[in-house]
Amino acid sequence: MPKAETVAEGVVLSGIAKSFGRTRVLEDVDLAIEPGEFLTLVGPSGCGKSTLLRIIAGLEGADRGSVAIGGRTVDPLPPDQRDVAMVFQSYALYPHMTVAGNMATPLEMRRLTLLERLPLIRLLSPRRPRVMRGIMAEVRSVAEQLRIAHLLDRKPAQLSGGQRQRVALGRAMVRRPRVFLMDEPLSNLDAALRVHMRSELAELHARLRITFIYVTHDQVEAMTMSSRVALMDRGRILQLGTPADLYDRPATLAVARFIGSPPINVIEGEADGACVRIDGVRLPIAQGVPAGTRVTVGIRPEALHPTSPRRDGPVLRARLKRAENLGAEWMLHATLAGAGDTPLVVRITAAEHDSAVQAGLLGKEIALAVAPSGTHLFGADGARIALHQLERVG
Repeated sequence: MPKAETVAEGVVLSGIAKSFGRTRVLEDVDLAIEPGEFLTLVGPSGCGKSTLLRIIAGLEGADRGSVAIGGRTVDPLPPDQRDVAMVFQSYALYPHMTVAGNMATPLEMRRLTLLERLPLIRLLSPRRPRVMRGIMAEVRSVAEQLRIAHLLDRKPAQLSGGQRQRVALGRAMVRRPRVFLMDEPLSNLDAALRVHMRSELAELHARLRITFIYVTHDQVEAMTMSSRVALMDRGRILQLGTPADLYDRPATLAVARFIGSPPINVIEGEADGACVRIDGVRLPIAQGVPAGTRVTVGIRPEALHPTSPRRDGPVLRARLKRAENLGAEWMLHATLAGAGDTPLVVRITAAEHDSAVQAGLLGKEIALAVAPSGTHLFGADGARIALHQLERVG
């Protein structure tokens, strides 16, 4: 990259709405993205995240609302004047060009006149060789950063999926944009390469310190790379916060179900005084809920632990279906006894598993203690009942 520093810009979306025919895709989205942060838009297919990204890029127009980049409203500007660069899911590389040619294209479009880009006629331009030397120097600098300098003479068909993705990133980087937009760039890669590229993208963001706006349906990508995450569904942002915020303090049951792998355990219960009753077991809570109120209890898999059925305090009883050995940890798949066969997933360490086996705690019937930190309570409307706290008894 040239030594000139690229200044990161913030992005502000105000009341963005979009429909395709009678289908509402975005519902008055408000979002402020800080300069230099890595913000991920995550959600299920059809939630509107890619449409929102395309509106920021200028590839789609909003029906209502405005987009500001660096404090300047960009709604009237075409994509090439917004100072953003977009990396697509399909890489969008020119198959007949070399890696160097693909990466140089945006700079050639910006710095050369139409005549200087035309075959044969361009050979008559005395200025073109000097401009191209500067362009290729920048291309090589970026290629060295991405560790693809040795591939500059190859064509896309001669590259692996990860190499093609780096070329697409390099083509965006040479423009020195103030905002990077990425639309599911890793979805075409195999699992091992996705893990590697996640690390590379995070390191790239740390080096460049440019605003990244990243779209994915994969919550693991969102949780591992982002400064903040905006979880979307049905054209709305359900929750905006750090990955830890969404995992530890989900605003709604929908957020709790989407974030976390394996997913959160969901059990129906009923308020009973200062407790919630689940399958005849009373889990005490500090915040009172009116007696008889139907509630939903969400328990993270790591918040359940095999224990003695004679343990003091609330214990859930379950039937063990199978156990999966993942090396450093085990996944126990069970059903809650007497509660309509509600499925449960329990995540424990290998050491905890071995101790439970030695203690005879992993038979067909198992008892599970509930850890307060990974337990959440939700009302009938799906909203999290804040400030509840399971109390340890005994």
